[in-house]
Amino acid sequence: MCSRLFSSSLLKRLKRGHGTQAFSSGAASFALKGRSCLTLRDFSSEEIKRLLWVSGDLKHRIKQENQYLPLLQGKSIAMIFEKRSTRTRMSTETGFALLGGHPCFLTSQDIHLGVNESSRDTARVLSGLCDIVLARVYSHSTLEELSKEASIPIINGLSDLYHPIQILADYLTLQEHFGSLSGLTVAWIGDGNNVLHSFMMSAAKLGIHLRIATPKGYEPEKSVIQEARRLSDEHGTQLLLTSDPMEAAHGSNVLVTDTWVSMGQEEEKKKRLDDFKGYQITMQTGSVARPDWTFLHCLPRKQEEVDDQVFYSSRSLVFPEAENRKWTIMGLVVSLLTDYTPQIPMMKF
Repeated sequence: MCSRLFSSSLLKRLKRGHGTQAFSSGAASFALKGRSCLTLRDFSSEEIKRLLWVSGDLKHRIKQENQYLPLLQGKSIAMIFEKRSTRTRMSTETGFALLGGHPCFLTSQDIHLGVNESSRDTARVLSGLCDIVLARVYSHSTLEELSKEASIPIINGLSDLYHPIQILADYLTLQEHFGSLSGLTVAWIGDGNNVLHSFMMSAAKLGIHLRIATPKGYEPEKSVIQEARRLSDEHGTQLLLTSDPMEAAHGSNVLVTDTWVSMGQEEEKKKRLDDFKGYQITMQTGSVARPDWTFLHCLPRKQEEVDDQVFYSSRSLVFPEAENRKWTIMGLVVSLLTDYTPQIPMMKF
């Protein structure tokens, strides 16, 4: 077992134009419209809260009150998928259409980024044909080039480095379940991958403590760890890095895992399954967590990652989490394309 614990005295950041009063009142002090979302590292605490507030507001007004909100009428989104996905495609297509917009799905058979046409040219072409792009790609550098060359917002639908739209759904799910986010402890037990990276770039901004267990050799990127340490220090949260799953789970409110073998890693499957032995989340793992512990998984799930007893238990939030992919992508797109102000009271974070 090798662990490192980073904590600091409480330090609150308050940026000019992002004060609590302005945020709570819905004042237009947030420069979200027209921006891209490649990583939550680029978003402040108050901006992330604003995205979640808009998402919760749309969910309430549309799902609970059956309101029709054609906020994106006349707008279109290009959805570039180098990697397949159930949740990302369905949430974006249905969510964008529900708001009156038109989604255009582009697979690798429709568009070959950097092959038949350069990413630079693709970005400029799409900027004249649609209002926003969501790209699910292998390399994060592809997103960076698209964002650099496009004159419209680019959303990271997943890359090898980050998966920000998944984490927004996770935060909304936890906020709905616990009533607030600040003070929660999330335990990540699994691979040091893109989903974990997105947690590390945002959790501290919401007052969430992180306890991370990865096998040796599967740790998060060093640059991500460095930034997560800085954020933890700035926001007064704790960051634990260990190779012991039980140590990570100890005292946690939320247990989280993800696939051990991502798309493109199929040749590593046997070795990865061997290296991750002992990392399956079970009720025994939860026995050292808080009495109110819950479970998240971004899906698709394999049984070696979490057993049925946990996955299908009342502690599992995986299906509300999957549904919230739709509401949070809707909240994100509305925030990047419009000046929408939430109608429900400010959510507690």
